[in-house]
Amino acid sequence: MKRILLIEDELPIVQILKVYLERKDFSVASHSGEGNVVQFFKNYKPSLVLLDLMLPQNDGLEILKQIRQYGSCPVIILTARSSVPERLAGLGQGADDYITKPFDPEEVVARVQAVLRRSSHLEDNEIIRLGHLVINLTTHTASFYDELIPLSPRDWGLLAFLGKHPNQCFTRDQLLDYVWGMNYNGADRAVDASIKRIRQHLCDWSSDEGEIKTVRGTGYMIRVN
Repeated sequence: MKRILLIEDELPIVQILKVYLERKDFSVASHSGEGNVVQFFKNYKPSLVLLDLMLPQNDGLEILKQIRQYGSCPVIILTARSSVPERLAGLGQGADDYITKPFDPEEVVARVQAVLRRSSHLEDNEIIRLGHLVINLTTHTASFYDELIPLSPRDWGLLAFLGKHPNQCFTRDQLLDYVWGMNYNGADRAVDASIKRIRQHLCDWSSDEGEIKTVRGTGYMIRVN
């Protein structure tokens, strides 16, 4: 059974989302955002986190940043903030989706299911080796110089997709369709933010082994010799 952690201080929202998620056979735990949220996250080991940005005692983006230090658990942001810069801030910290309040609880459930599907759709028994970069398509992990790279599921999915298609250029729209999903309706700048985060982890990658290359006016590719 998939475990959902709902970090939200508004009790009516917690109650209604628990009802709708449990109807779909999810196990749901909630946290008000007070105290040590990350320790609760580590103990519960959720399959996905629903995170409110506007918590009374903690900054949601800071919680997201800390969660990302402990692995690639999918995170969907729930917030009343709807401006583009704030959406990009959440995506820039590694959020996998963004839902603005007020929302339909059935939509939240659908988004949860979609994100969980995306995080596993590339699973097979292959390992991609690009020099010192190793992408494991079974465990959904990537390592660089034998060190595990802390990637969100979406960042990992983008890296894995490009790694499975070396020397092929894909437009932002194509990457959104293949990695984010056909129903994603956010800005294509989410691809740029994801590429930037991946590059930060691969800053020491030798150009003789490969590189994530920007094709001006087109999109991105992993170039290998």
